[in-house]
Parts: sequence; structure tokens; C-alpha cells
Amino acid sequence: MKIGNRATPYLLLLPILLVSGVMLYYCLGFTGVMSFYEWDGISSEKTWIGLDNYFETFTDSTFRIALKNTLVFFAVTVFLQAAIGLLLAVLLKERFPGNLFFKGIFFLPVIMAPVVLSTIFRMILDTNIGALNTLLRSIGLDKLAVSWLGNPKYALFSIIAVNIYNWMGFSMMTYYAGLMSIDEQIYESAKLDGAGFFRTLFSITLPMLKGTTASLILLGIVGSLKTFDIVFLLTGGGPGRSTEFLTTFLYRKAFDEYSGGQAAAIGMIILTIALVLAIIQNKGYEKSQLE
Repeated sequence: MKIGNRATPYLLLLPILLVSGVMLYYCLGFTGVMSFYEWDGISSEKTWIGLDNYFETFTDSTFRIALKNTLVFFAVTVFLQAAIGLLLAVLLKERFPGNLFFKGIFFLPVIMAPVVLSTIFRMILDTNIGALNTLLRSIGLDKLAVSWLGNPKYALFSIIAVNIYNWMGFSMMTYYAGLMSIDEQIYESAKLDGAGFFRTLFSITLPMLKGTTASLILLGIVGSLKTFDIVFLLTGGGPGRSTEFLTTFLYRKAFDEYSGGQAAAIGMIILTIALVLAIIQNKGYEKSQLE
């Protein structure tokens, strides 16, 4: 009976382990192996070339552009999404008429399909008839009515703005859940001591939400490195290579150039970057907890 009780948890976990083992770890292992072969991604013919796929990737100027764009995207979106999400959570924590309505409005973009969101913003950001440029021209700011998605100067930051709009509601709800776990008596004591909004925010709220912030950063790392749909649907990596990301670069290698081996190498590079950033983030969080 004792042996049966001990085995029960493992038996319950077995189906999940089998599914994840086949769907995740097998595919991951297969990708890692294929990164050492010259392979078109379709046929059964493969030629061992060692690290050539990695050397070719690292010496490709487009890869360096894609890496830079991905890192800029990560740095800006993670910070701004968290900051805006925290601000909204703090404001919506206060009970006022329409509170639930505004929560729904800010969270709505999170549940929208990327195709729908991208279509809407392609119309909003259209150079000639887009709502944004039409508004700017109507108030006499014609010089600011630029080609948001067609100009290399603005395309990347336009994508960043769309992504922040898409996910700030998720940060808001995550922080809101964290705020609900903080004892109200702490805030009441702070008010009695004369602490204002910003003093309370930086001295109480932010320190007590370190775990939430760490989780959002970790999710931001993963989300940034796998961002594809918004970029592909809005600009396709253009104009030129100004919005090329690691994921769109991988897509081109796999499906446009039929270079499955190099695409696998790019995938392993993305995985390595994600692991390194996650480890750095976790180490930083553990250090801050000890201080």
C-alpha cells in the first residue's frame, strides 16, 4: 500500500512527462542535432558540416541587425510595459465609478488575436489615410505625419509601441494581483507618517512587488525573443532590414532560402540567449533579496 501511494504522484505526472518529452525535448534535441548539418529542411539528405552553420550565422550582417533589433525591442518593451502596467494597477486599485470598465478596456488588447491587432494598427499607421496622420494633419502638425511603418527611422519603434499596447494590460493585471496581496494597514501607516504618493510607491509598493517584477522580466525575455507575428504582419522585417528580428531571420532561412540547418542553428542561438538572460535576471533577483 505504501509503495502504491509513493508511486501515485509519478503515475499522474507520467502522461505530462511523455507529452512534453515528445513535443518539447525531442524537438529541441532534433533541432540541436540538425544545426550541425547542411539540410534543406524537407528532404532526408543531410550532410555533416560541424559548426559551419553557426559561423555563417555569426558572420552574417543581417544576423547582427536582427540581434540588435531584438535586444532594443526587449530593453524598451520590458521596461515600459512594466512601468505603464504598474502605474495603471496602482490607479485602478483605487475604487471609483467605472473601475471595472477601465480594467476591461486596458486588458482587451491582451486577448486580441495578433492578426486582428496588426490589421487595426496597419490602418491606424497608414501614411496617407491612417487615423494617426490624419489627426496630426488636422491639428496642424503635418511635419509629424510620417511613414510610421515605411521609414526605417520609425518602423522599429512603431512595432515597439504596438507591442506595449498589446501587453501592458497583462503587466497591469499581474501587478494588480500583487497589490491585492499587500496589507492595507501598511499603506494606512504610511499615510499617517505623511508619506505621499511617490514616497509610498518607491518605499513600499515597488519593494514588496520585487517578485512580480522579476516574473514580468522573465516573461519579457521569453516574449521578446519569440516575437514574430506582430513584426511579420506589420512590416515583414522591412523596410530593408530595419525591423528584422531573430525570429523573422530564422523564418527567412527556413522557408525562403530552404536552409533548415542554419535555421536550426539560429534557433539554438535564440535559446542560448534566453537562458543566459534568464540566469542573469534570476541571479540579480536573488542578490536583491539578500540585500
